[in-house]
Amino acid sequence: MKIVVIGGTGLIGTKVVNQLRQAGHQVIAASPATGINTLTGEGLAEAMKETDIVIDLANSPSFEDKAVMEFFQTAGHNLLAAEINAGVKHHVALSIVGVDIMQNIGYMRAKKVQEELIEQSGVPYTIVRSTQFLEFIAGIANQATDGNEVHLSDVLFQPIASDDVAKFVAKYALAAPLNGRVEIAGPERFEMYKIVERYLQLANDPRTVVPNGKPAYFGGEVTHSALVPAGEAEQGAINFESWWATQAVKA
Repeated sequence: MKIVVIGGTGLIGTKVVNQLRQAGHQVIAASPATGINTLTGEGLAEAMKETDIVIDLANSPSFEDKAVMEFFQTAGHNLLAAEINAGVKHHVALSIVGVDIMQNIGYMRAKKVQEELIEQSGVPYTIVRSTQFLEFIAGIANQATDGNEVHLSDVLFQPIASDDVAKFVAKYALAAPLNGRVEIAGPERFEMYKIVERYLQLANDPRTVVPNGKPAYFGGEVTHSALVPAGEAEQGAINFESWWATQAVKA
């Protein structure tokens, strides 16, 4: 099958592209760097010719509220219109667990709009909602740092390894469209400040984690359980300690 992976040169995209190519599929890793730009429409019509499946993993270059909304609206319209014209049979998109209940955060509002565009397009689809990636832990720590202290709450956190995310995305892309959503998560649930504290210890980082009791993510307040699945979710196989062992080897 011919599969176009939008955002195919990113963290998840490169892994998905490699898996699908190893399975014998014709895969295009689409990004502005490869001449395919969902924001401007450049290269989309040509890329969509005879395409069976589109996997959308693209992310906004800016997380500012207005910019991120414009990105997902414009890119979504352009991509879905090109798919409709080409007769694409399955659209797969990666979204976020809890996006519905975090609508006070601009990024989450934009991702919800992206989901709605897909649902209303008429293209058969599967939306894979994921928890945060284990690879995000360092960034979460940095964003919460004040001096030598990292201020984080006890909000529940069930991070998943990017390798597991890629496996799930590839699996659902090759399956029949759900015309609905599925949720994926890591195999372990933590309080956010505790897992960041463990990460910093393993990394020999001298910063001190201070539990501040204010559940927040992306700069907005969230409920205690907003970041974890409320019901059934498929769980990845890679736990934190196993993931960290691979990071240590890479380092």
